[in-house]
Amino acid sequence: MDITNPLIYGVPCFLGLILVELTYSKHSDRKELYQWKDLTASLVMGIGSTLIAPLVKTITVILLFNWVYDIFNPEIDGVRTNIMGWTSFGYAWYVWILCQLADDFSYYWFHRQNHMVRFFWAAHIVHHSSDNFNLGTAVRNGWFTIFYKPLFYVWIVAIGFPPEMLVVCLGIEALWQFQLHSQYIPKLGIIDKVFNTHTMHQVHHARNLEYMDKNHGGFLNTFDRIFGTFKEFDEDIEIEYGVTHAPNSYNPLIILTHEYKDIWLDTKKSPKLYDKFMYIFGPPGWSHDGSTLTIKQQRKLLREEAQLVDLELAE
Repeated sequence: MDITNPLIYGVPCFLGLILVELTYSKHSDRKELYQWKDLTASLVMGIGSTLIAPLVKTITVILLFNWVYDIFNPEIDGVRTNIMGWTSFGYAWYVWILCQLADDFSYYWFHRQNHMVRFFWAAHIVHHSSDNFNLGTAVRNGWFTIFYKPLFYVWIVAIGFPPEMLVVCLGIEALWQFQLHSQYIPKLGIIDKVFNTHTMHQVHHARNLEYMDKNHGGFLNTFDRIFGTFKEFDEDIEIEYGVTHAPNSYNPLIILTHEYKDIWLDTKKSPKLYDKFMYIFGPPGWSHDGSTLTIKQQRKLLREEAQLVDLELAE
């Protein structure tokens, strides 16, 4: 079946929408929404990922997805049949919906692990490194996530979904993710009950402690709700965007690599192999001596301090 990746049409729209939002912000009371150096850095990294992605995705589709699909769904008497015994999926409308749901499930865990495993975070932090939240930030993508992201999705073709169908679903996911990076869209009522929306993604990009590591979903917020990572947008909280340990540079190469450098320096802090392993594959903020804390540890400490205050007041 001849299918075109929707991102082919999406990329020109991305640039157009960034220009529209940029122009509107500069002629309104939101002039600070875009900063030129920050936008330039984001565009450079976006262009870089756009150049790298086709090569990697071609290799992924031709070598990985098709290879796995053929291994797990061989043709038997001219019919694709999964090794578990069922006929591999075709192109019926409901199969597309199921594939998109499988894609969203995979995206949730891919995205969540990017925040839970420091080695992955070193690649993903690029996207969060801007203090601005706008459509320009949407294209501020790390170049290295492209290389391991397919591994989170390969199971989908293994159980029988055609590789080209998965590629389209990945494209739809990317289109949805792009448009989420706007502060101009308010809460959407009943839509917020099911879909991952703009205000939810603002929460995800915040460095406020109560917001960090929340709302990892793709186009749905269902899996965040199921697995306990959902956080509602609170209009009374002033959001601070970005990361707690920023690169403090507009140089794309520094933005792309600064966390890897920090990991390398941290592994030298302890001679123990376990500690070195944890500095690489443990959660961001982990340290062997407690000099830095993970998000969970910070929240736990904050709760304990609050409990102490309550006890003192009660006495």
